[in-house]
Amino acid sequence: MNSPKVASTNRPSYTGSGIALFSLGMVGATPGALDLLDRTGTNAAIILARHQRADFGSIGAEDVLANKYAIGNGGRILSAYLLGGESLWIVTEADRSSTTLLLPDEY
Repeated sequence: MNSPKVASTNRPSYTGSGIALFSLGMVGATPGALDLLDRTGTNAAIILARHQRADFGSIGAEDVLANKYAIGNGGRILSAYLLGGESLWIVTEADRSSTTLLLPDEY
């Protein structure tokens, strides 16, 4: 997987409808992701809901377009959120069987 291009702003690149647009499947998180969520006091359910609503966080325009296409056509969906100055990735697999929260260096 190529690294997402992180936008220079913390504002969402695209905000969806407010409803879940795709299934997450089985949700898991790496030790680094769990540590980052804990250190920043971030509720994983809120970040996952943003991901499902097509609020992809701090990704570039090319990745937003790829995600929007993937939602309708079954591709992998990637979000990146800046938490306490660190990046947290969320990846939902193309078949929607699973979603993983991870740090970029854990991929």
